[in-house]
Amino acid sequence: MKNIGFLSFGHWTPSSQSQTRSAADTLLQSIDLAVAAEELGADGAYFRVHHFARQLASPFPLLAAVGAKTSRIEIGTAVIDMRYENPLYMVEDAGSADLIAGGRLQLGISRGSPEQVIDGWRYFGYQPAEGETDADMGRRHTEVFLDVLRGKGFAQPNPRPMFPNPPGLLRLEPHSEGLRDRIWWGAGSNATAVWAAKLGMNLQSSTLKNDETGEPFHIQQAAQIRAYRSAWKEAGHARAARVSVSRSIIAITDDRDRAYFGRGGDEDDQIGFISPETRAIFGRSYAAEPEALIEQLKGDEAIAEADTLLLTVPNQLGVAYNAHVLESILKYVAPALGWR
Repeated sequence: MKNIGFLSFGHWTPSSQSQTRSAADTLLQSIDLAVAAEELGADGAYFRVHHFARQLASPFPLLAAVGAKTSRIEIGTAVIDMRYENPLYMVEDAGSADLIAGGRLQLGISRGSPEQVIDGWRYFGYQPAEGETDADMGRRHTEVFLDVLRGKGFAQPNPRPMFPNPPGLLRLEPHSEGLRDRIWWGAGSNATAVWAAKLGMNLQSSTLKNDETGEPFHIQQAAQIRAYRSAWKEAGHARAARVSVSRSIIAITDDRDRAYFGRGGDEDDQIGFISPETRAIFGRSYAAEPEALIEQLKGDEAIAEADTLLLTVPNQLGVAYNAHVLESILKYVAPALGWR
């Protein structure tokens, strides 16, 4: 059995070919798609966060709105770039959104990937400390965020406050109990997956990672997951770890699917560079008739290792079509693979 959700990058463009021609279109349709996904029996609605782009950015208003409109589905991100974040303000935003959703937030965070502008985090008022890289800064922000999220008091109260204080040091409010256990780390390497395990974060592994062995993507990703689980066990955490992978998977079941994706997916992994010094491997996408798709997915070792699968959706094709994409996977593919 697997949790199956969707992952939207939230693109919009003024093109007449797009169903999302403005930021408002993307935001409102994201809410509608989450509602539709819950009605179809999907398990999660996840959103990517990019800055300086015509895509979803500040996630917490959207997460809160989805939480208010749904009742069961998990609501999350994949991922928030922690280089851009004030971790204390983020604790308040996350706590508020989680309380609105009734404890359903699943926040994916990461040190981030190349963005639309050079060193975009500098425009947000952040810069690495002396001797730090921007990746180090993102991980430092993360450790502060995780520590404060525990809900322990740390701030000295004013002896003459505007409102009465509870005794002792003060914590940030509102506090959402249990959210600390629902933080995920988007790891691009085996080492950062192990680091996430030691800190007690769940693991999100997407469709790209550092090319560390030259093997096919799904084999490297499966090895990353196994290294993570081993480190989690060694750390002695009381709860069970969760692991998600994301994939572009289209079951071709009607003429719309054939028109959009009838040429199939990218059947081979791709090699690229996410930074000048880091060679990355990008996983293939899948698009085929359900019977062929089932056989292809049986060979994906990383999907087999994960408990959660996030399906990247072509959000610019509109809510109705994306609901159809999800329904086709849930109806024709997931049962045959034992995911349902």
